[in-house]
Amino acid sequence: MPSTNNLLNGFIDLLLRWPKLVLVLFLLLTIALAAKARQFDIDASPDTLLTKDNLLYTQTQLVNQRFSPQEFLLVTYTPKTHPVISAETFAAISSLSGELLALERVQSVRSILNVPVFPQGQGLLSADIDLTQMTIETGDYSLDVLREEFTDHPIYENLLINEDMTAVALQVLFRSNAELQDLDAQITALNQRYQDESITEEETAELERLEEQVAPLRKELSEIRVQEIEEMRRIIVNYTDDADIHMGGAHVLGYQLIQIITNDLVVFGSAIAIGICLMLLLLFRALRWVMIPILCCIVSVVSTMGLFAIFGIKATVISSNFIALQLILTLALVIHLVVQFREISAADSDISQKDAIRETLRRKIGPCFFAGLTTSVGFGSLVFSGIQPVIDFGWMMIIAMFFSILVSLTLFPVLLEVLSKKAQREDLAITGKLVSALGNVSLRRPWLVGVLSLLVAAFSVSGVLLLNVENSFINYFKKSTLVHQELAYIDQEFGGSTPLDLVYTSPDRSENPDIVMSAITVQTLQLIQHRMSEFEATGRILSAVNLTDLARELNNNRPLTEYELTAAYWLMDEDFKDDLLGAFYNVDTGEARINIWIKDLTEDLNRAELLEEIHATMEEIGIPQSSYTLTNLFVLYQDILQRLFTSQIMTLGLVYIVLTLTFLVIFRSIPVAIAAIIPNILSTLAILGVMGWLGIPLDLMTITIAAIAMGIAVDDTIHFIHRYLDERESNNYEEAIKNTLASVGVAIMYTSLLIVVGFSMLGFSDFVPSILFGLLTALSMVLALLTGLCLLPVLLKLLVEKRTIAQTSAA
Repeated sequence: MPSTNNLLNGFIDLLLRWPKLVLVLFLLLTIALAAKARQFDIDASPDTLLTKDNLLYTQTQLVNQRFSPQEFLLVTYTPKTHPVISAETFAAISSLSGELLALERVQSVRSILNVPVFPQGQGLLSADIDLTQMTIETGDYSLDVLREEFTDHPIYENLLINEDMTAVALQVLFRSNAELQDLDAQITALNQRYQDESITEEETAELERLEEQVAPLRKELSEIRVQEIEEMRRIIVNYTDDADIHMGGAHVLGYQLIQIITNDLVVFGSAIAIGICLMLLLLFRALRWVMIPILCCIVSVVSTMGLFAIFGIKATVISSNFIALQLILTLALVIHLVVQFREISAADSDISQKDAIRETLRRKIGPCFFAGLTTSVGFGSLVFSGIQPVIDFGWMMIIAMFFSILVSLTLFPVLLEVLSKKAQREDLAITGKLVSALGNVSLRRPWLVGVLSLLVAAFSVSGVLLLNVENSFINYFKKSTLVHQELAYIDQEFGGSTPLDLVYTSPDRSENPDIVMSAITVQTLQLIQHRMSEFEATGRILSAVNLTDLARELNNNRPLTEYELTAAYWLMDEDFKDDLLGAFYNVDTGEARINIWIKDLTEDLNRAELLEEIHATMEEIGIPQSSYTLTNLFVLYQDILQRLFTSQIMTLGLVYIVLTLTFLVIFRSIPVAIAAIIPNILSTLAILGVMGWLGIPLDLMTITIAAIAMGIAVDDTIHFIHRYLDERESNNYEEAIKNTLASVGVAIMYTSLLIVVGFSMLGFSDFVPSILFGLLTALSMVLALLTGLCLLPVLLKLLVEKRTIAQTSAA
């Protein structure tokens, strides 16, 4: 089209007429965005995994507000040389508690030292009882009495002391931010109306206003939590000579995730950069071909991070990989430009630098733009996944691709223009031979390529059927890491690491308003808790039942009547009442919360099956699903994984359809569009198939691999077909394929080698998802290389050439 060509030529003339000015403008823009890039955050909080219309998340928030579970961290103390129930342990945890209490936001530290102790013979029903005087700190109890008291304790076991009595735990409880708590309550209420589809436009606007108001408070709290955890680590170090000490809790896990991801970005990001630089130097044998691609990658990544920081877009556990992915895509675009420029310069040694750049852009702007466009289309489909971090990842990659295209097509030519012309050295010979060998397979033995492709397709589909979503945060970390050791220790020694709340609403409330809890309600709760404890994966369980069990023990093993329980409730100290009952039973609504902790490291644990068994058990004992709700992290995480699996399959199907239509628009040929989409489908299915056969679960991290495989394969496909169609205008099929392989094929080979070498370094990370990301990305490059250089030529001959010949013969 004349207008398009004029616009293209005008753009090229502008760049080459004022290269230094364009370079200065780019430099100023990059410096400005780089200053903002320092504010770019990684958010590993559970909130980042959910959309505002997630019913389970809203239910969890409502349960937390209704029963007011206090934010806490767990610090376990395992003495090395003395028993747990000993003066030495008491002195150590007393001192440790005192130092932890000195932290500004810490409200209290609960341990075996300051909870009520009820030796046999003492009861709860005395009006003059003072529970504050019935603790190890204030009372005078023998060690034998204490050992007997804490053995099989219905409340304290696996909460403050483990079952084997080899370790104790300190619950570090934090003060709540009243303003943040109030805003969260308002947001939860509006989210509930949003889900009920009863929210008004005014309330929607109010919800958005509240979200903006609460954002800085949440950020401030996150920063405070990081400082608290680091300070607690410094305090704990002073006690590690005499004991093994571990920390646990949701915020400790979030802190560790951010630390490890950030460390991987720095350490392995640097290693990848060094590896890519060395490979570029080896392949092209000139410093300019190292400097220009690296500068383009740095500018695109830093600019994107700065823009995200300006708009307050945070990276989650999933989207933290956008940096590596943008690096891949930018590098691929620049390598294609480098190879094209070197090819033009080698073909005409007398051509000027400016003319060579002009011809390079003329030939490559189209393929580069369309490659970026189709990759953006692929990532854009993630916006419809229904999972917030996946949605965010899709938008982030669309923005990232825009910068990659802009930088590649603008910065590359102006950098090259300001440099003097130099004679081109020959490329590394072995790469050209490898490309030629792969091309010969497709030209000479197309049947072999076809058979192997069908076998790979069968392998892939069967592997996809084996995919599962079973995983746990503990298994995200190598066993040698501190975070794995801490999580595993708490999981196994203190009754689990993932909370699950069962909230039961009793239909059998007493007609007497003075009765706190009816006998039928107590019996039902006891039955539910007993059946929940029978599951192998169940760890500690806390509910109002634990208090009734304690009361029974103190009542000479006789259950208390409704009136005795009510009397005990009203006679309790307020703090004790809130701790042991208020967090588990709502007197006003009759709702009872059973807090179940799941042991994540239970062998062969299937979380989906466990939830189904819980529902089946509740039905078996005659409790309809309308009478109870399952909430908290275990349910949320399992729900997100199940939705992840469904959305991945649906999203891939949508991507294939959209990309096929995009190829059709670009190449204006149905056969070419079909030939283009098949290698992309095979590459993504092969990656998922490998994951299925190797038992690698589809989770919040590995979901990005399919998108990466698609992005890489699409890029290779666009460049290959575009060059092939140009060559086909003046050459027969075989010559066109050979010429395409000699140019675009070499670029694909270079890109593949660079990424495989660079990202394989992530195999040395301590973070298992980073290891999988690096190795599977490298595998994606190999698959894209093979499908692009072997399968695509065969498909072009089968679907395009034979059709063209048939049409010519018919005419």
